[in-house]
Amino acid sequence: MDVLKVMRSFVAVADEKGFAPAARSLRLSPPVVTRDIAALESRLGCKLLQRTTRQVRLTEAGHRYLADARRILAEIAEAEASVTGSVGDLRGPIAVTAPAMFGRLHVGPAIARFALRHPGIVFTTLFLDRMVDLIEERVDVAVRIAHLPNSSTVAIRVGAVRHMLCAAPTYLDEHGEPSTPRDLDGLEAIDVLGSRFPWSFRTGDRTLVAQPPTRLVANSVEMAIEAAAAGCGVVRLLSYQAAEAIVAGKLKAILQPFEPEPVPVHVVHLEGRASPRRTRMLIDHLVQDLRNQHILKQAES
Repeated sequence: MDVLKVMRSFVAVADEKGFAPAARSLRLSPPVVTRDIAALESRLGCKLLQRTTRQVRLTEAGHRYLADARRILAEIAEAEASVTGSVGDLRGPIAVTAPAMFGRLHVGPAIARFALRHPGIVFTTLFLDRMVDLIEERVDVAVRIAHLPNSSTVAIRVGAVRHMLCAAPTYLDEHGEPSTPRDLDGLEAIDVLGSRFPWSFRTGDRTLVAQPPTRLVANSVEMAIEAAAAGCGVVRLLSYQAAEAIVAGKLKAILQPFEPEPVPVHVVHLEGRASPRRTRMLIDHLVQDLRNQHILKQAES
């Protein structure tokens, strides 16, 4: 059995979500791809794909094998490229995901600096405010802002961000600046859809919770910042989200002594066999670049 051939067939079926489209992409007949998958599953002694009349899905074993198969094929392509005249050059695709606003402000510029030095790499960015599945969505590197559970990923901490409560100076002049979380009952909240509300605060070893009446529910961080700057109420933001508006004087941070624990920021990639060299070098670049950014060092001190 040609292991690399059947591996390519498996990756194509997983990517195209079907035997017929995989066969077209490989310029093979569907029966050939079907035999390749059967031979691979027989060799491994387990099912990699669940087949129905309508769709093809990966099994748990299939998910694990797919990640390794992609890396192996990528390493082979990289080795072939080095022999055919591109020794020392980094070539091939890299997909990176990050939260939308953090990606735009911090990850995107770091990628651009790396891309200028390595014109042979083709980048795809998914800057989204949802958790992207690295295997399902074929993503190589993720930047996560969260306390991470144990998983099949390698996480490299690059810093942290703070949960900050903010309001417009004019709003605070009119309604009074709170000195404790209990004072928030007399103010109005701007709730960012998908964030944690009510708000928790820390005082010593105790946790306090405040839930002021909601004036506005925003479906984006940018909308929440604009509403708060306009004087619509108090909003909780991560420090990187609030930084520009605070520097511009549009917002003021309040109740800083009561802020909860900072939230760690990690560069994440799948564990297992070695990633292609281009991916490893991008990870090193992102880690160093993000660790040097003041907004991530500030919460660590």
